[in-house]
Amino acid sequence: MAYDYEYFKKEVLALTAIDLNCYKEKQMKRRIDTLIAKHKIEGYDKYVQGLKTEKPLFDEFVNYITINVSEFYRNPEQWKLMDQQVIPELVGKFGKNLKIWSAACSTGDEPYSLVMALSRHIPLSNIKIYATDLDKQVIAKAKVGVYAEKSVAAVPDDLKSKYFTKVGPSYKIADEVKARVEFKEHNLLKDTYPTDYHMIVCRNVLIYFTEEAKDEVFRKFYKSLAKGGVLFIGSTEQIINYKEIGYERKNSFFYQKP
Repeated sequence: MAYDYEYFKKEVLALTAIDLNCYKEKQMKRRIDTLIAKHKIEGYDKYVQGLKTEKPLFDEFVNYITINVSEFYRNPEQWKLMDQQVIPELVGKFGKNLKIWSAACSTGDEPYSLVMALSRHIPLSNIKIYATDLDKQVIAKAKVGVYAEKSVAAVPDDLKSKYFTKVGPSYKIADEVKARVEFKEHNLLKDTYPTDYHMIVCRNVLIYFTEEAKDEVFRKFYKSLAKGGVLFIGSTEQIINYKEIGYERKNSFFYQKP
């Protein structure tokens, strides 16, 4: 039997429910080959055996292939637009108990940013963010809620002083913010999507997906939105066929379900 990358993808799917076929192959294969070389392991078959028997190796692998580059208030000008326009419109349309999903939430920077942004418009007690990621390690980090200085650099000063405590060189998010977020494991390419959301935020993740997988996710997000709901995507992304799916484009990064 040839223990090639095709074999490896099948084994990973069985082990983790992560479908590597949905990622750009050249890019992902290079990342995995680098990881294997780091451990001086010869061949995909030996690496698969290691993933099955050694928990640290398995955890490292999942953490490595799920892209976790995240920061609070990433692209601040887009969050400013959300603060000044999108949130007030949603509150006006749906009231204070907004249903919001932070998809592929990584280490929690994004859902916690959402809580803080919403807190300027509605009481914390009304805020509930559903946050999902397929990597249980990053969800665990998110629940701890401690971040490097670089991660919180773009947080507006008033929110930083209100909701963060400095711990050595790091910053700890306030428990009252953490309490407004419910974290769950979820695979965008495999699991059932929740429904009737007023806003879905999924940023800078789909750039790693194939065009076919991207299209499938954008269509599923459309079905997940309530009428009048908004999808907020990353600054490196665009929905080329948004009209065909049914979205109306509010501006470059916000798409609405009519």
